[in-house]
Amino acid sequence: MTPTATDDARLRPVPCDGGGSFTRAGHVVHGHRRLGELVAHRPEGITGHQWSSATREEFDHVVCAADSGLPRLAVSIAPAAPPGSVRLRAERMREAVCAAVGLPVLRIESPTLRAADHGRPIVTYVLEARDYATAVPPVGPDAEALDPPVGFRDIVGRLPDGRQGYVNDLGALARADAVAAYVARRLADPIVRGLHVRWRDGAAEGWSWVEVRPGQSLVERVTVREHRFRCGVDAARFAEDLAALAVGERLRSPEMDEPALVDRTELRRQIRALRDRRDELADDFAFDHLCAD
Repeated sequence: MTPTATDDARLRPVPCDGGGSFTRAGHVVHGHRRLGELVAHRPEGITGHQWSSATREEFDHVVCAADSGLPRLAVSIAPAAPPGSVRLRAERMREAVCAAVGLPVLRIESPTLRAADHGRPIVTYVLEARDYATAVPPVGPDAEALDPPVGFRDIVGRLPDGRQGYVNDLGALARADAVAAYVARRLADPIVRGLHVRWRDGAAEGWSWVEVRPGQSLVERVTVREHRFRCGVDAARFAEDLAALAVGERLRSPEMDEPALVDRTELRRQIRALRDRRDELADDFAFDHLCAD
């Protein structure tokens, strides 16, 4: 989120209306703003049609500099747009305008997570993670530290249920809920499992699942797309933690019926299909053990 003078000239300050705004890590975060409220004028290379369509599109949250009010990050949390849909075309036009004016975008695609319920804690998490990453010095070959600094996601402390664990694991409550549900005989297995990958196009994808009935699992998938932005934590692990968070939401839903569950054989087939696309991955597939019978 390091702007240039040219970027700032293309953006306009966002006034604080007092409703739903909050301050975190030196930034003011606003809810629901149209792109037209953030961009001062149509940038070069954007057609009139693109401009007209894009400026009507909303972001769920906009992070602004506390001193100037200028936008520093736009956040979208919504289900993935269907291929070839009008919404997908509108999103692409919106992102083209954001790229032209240098506005970073964080897009989180999930069928379960919603901005109204999860947006504020997710944005808070990202800002605090970036703030922590900036404060912790990098470790290189000439570093004097004997031990490398602990990453934001790997900080250990006391969890809300009293146990020791990773306090910045967004799926921590879901994992505790799964254990409680298992003890109450509402789940067949207490462990929330998962995987994550990063695609060469820059997108990160996380899966998470828990076995509700023998051989039948509740599965969630989340995609994180960073445009001119870095979350302060590994985006792929972030996506998996978000998927675990979504599992927790589903566990608290009374609508966990048979059609929502995935058979073990089908889940393994889907994981194998993901493994078979390893040539499209930015890193090697690290979850071969989940493919075994």
